[in-house]
Amino acid sequence: MFNSIRTFSFLFGYLPFSAVSLKKFMKQKEQLTLEEYDQLIHTEPQKWAAGIMKRTKSDVSIEGIEKLPAGPVLFVSNHEGNFDIPTLLSTIPKPFGFISKKEVKKFPIIPMYMEEMNCVFLDRTDRRSALKSITDTVEKLQEGHSILIFPEGTRSKGEGLGEFKAGFLRIAKDANVPIIPVAIYGTADIMEKNNNKVMPATVKVQLLDAIPIETINELKPKEAITMIHSKIAETIVALSKQKIE
Repeated sequence: MFNSIRTFSFLFGYLPFSAVSLKKFMKQKEQLTLEEYDQLIHTEPQKWAAGIMKRTKSDVSIEGIEKLPAGPVLFVSNHEGNFDIPTLLSTIPKPFGFISKKEVKKFPIIPMYMEEMNCVFLDRTDRRSALKSITDTVEKLQEGHSILIFPEGTRSKGEGLGEFKAGFLRIAKDANVPIIPVAIYGTADIMEKNNNKVMPATVKVQLLDAIPIETINELKPKEAITMIHSKIAETIVALSKQKIE
């Protein structure tokens, strides 16, 4: 219970401080390159995310950072739980936006940061919104920003890797960017498996080899989706065995 209070108090308590930084950052936007501004904007969300994970008292590690290429990429990750985004923001050094449900816009300050991070908002109840989110994501990637997507569409809560929706493949093809598969293991142990109480967990992130757009274009869509799904699934199994050992 104490962990839950610490974590959520920080989650919202940090927002007023980050709002001050955001105003300062936005004033510098015109003087910086796209890459420099993305990196600058990334600093506060990274601090915020790291602070959240620290307060869960979880052991968080990442491998495969050396696999990150220059330029925009589409991160394709499994989706275990609510702590996936803080985990990935705090561990992946390459700035990225992500696709998020529109309900997040109701929170104070957070949506302002997300817009500057090039996040895309999605209304899952509206098909036109879903199609527009694909177009918007492609545009962000073509502009030079990296984006993270959870192709399962919903949290697995640690109960196995779900089926991948095909939209991410179209996004990579239309934007002409490589895919970086990402495997997360252990975030569901923080909250989803504990009756929504925050508990310490061992969380592992593995960045896999980039899949060039040429490889994606050579394969049939089903083959490409199956390949990426399999790579992530196999890595999750390997990460789970590391935890047992």
